[in-house]
Amino acid sequence: MIKVLWPGRTKNEELKKLISNYGQRIARLTAFELIETREARGLSDEEAEKARSIEGEYLKRHLKDDYLVCLTDRGKEMTSEEFSHWLRMRLESNSRPLAFIIGGHAGLADDVLDRANELLSLSKMTLSHEVARLVLLEQIYRALTQMKGWPYAK
Repeated sequence: MIKVLWPGRTKNEELKKLISNYGQRIARLTAFELIETREARGLSDEEAEKARSIEGEYLKRHLKDDYLVCLTDRGKEMTSEEFSHWLRMRLESNSRPLAFIIGGHAGLADDVLDRANELLSLSKMTLSHEVARLVLLEQIYRALTQMKGWPYAK
């Protein structure tokens, strides 16, 4: 079981369509759940810590004994091949659901990061949280198709 969680809905319509498409593709290959929690609203940039805390509480409500992977710039970087191998090992060796969390525009609260079993970085470049959603789903789909032995564009 793979779960992907993030605060708020994707606002960019083009990204929303692509995210939905990849979510449907992933769901055809494995048990999959995409969870959009409430996002903190009405807070200024100076209140980023408060936003992270509020969003963290909403995110944690959907976690039980999941193997938690938080996406952060402090995380481990992997190539697509390394990620595919890592995902295969996680899914084959772990009976716990695998949960990926992407933070909102303010990032993730420290207590959510502290709860993580692993930290993952998608890139050294800064990605918007909405683009990071799409990149993560595409990489999960790519890894799952490789596990099935299906061709996928390089």
